[in-house]
Amino acid sequence: MDAIVLLRDDHKTVEKLFKRFEKTGDDDLTERRRIVDEVIEELTVHAWIEERIFYPAAREAAPDTTDHILESIEEHHAVVWMLSELKGMDASDERFKAKMTVLMENVRHHVEEEEQDWFPDVRKAMGRNRLTELGERLEAEKKKAPRDPLAVPSATD
Repeated sequence: MDAIVLLRDDHKTVEKLFKRFEKTGDDDLTERRRIVDEVIEELTVHAWIEERIFYPAAREAAPDTTDHILESIEEHHAVVWMLSELKGMDASDERFKAKMTVLMENVRHHVEEEEQDWFPDVRKAMGRNRLTELGERLEAEKKKAPRDPLAVPSATD
């Protein structure tokens, strides 16, 4: 699978989880917790493979995207810390829903920038064969990626 297609699929998966979260009622704390746990795992794995494999390859192939990539890493930093806070937070905490809402806003902004502002440049620079090879590496790394948000490189950088 093409690396950019794989990353976009991850984005779609997370967006579906966000929409499910937004439909939950204030009395449906068990469902909120379950959805947030899925979001934590999905975004942790996604950030890991982007930072470890995709971003370095994109930066090498399309040096003009460096500023976008550096900004994306900073956005990941904020996201993984929010994920770690949500992981340890009870769904009944009055700030749980608010924190998840801010997380969703940040991730949606991040996804929009990636998909619209610099994925097209990376696609053009890499070409189909390189993106397919990279997609296979991303898929393999997903299986090995940590599930702890604070293990993502941007958490401590």
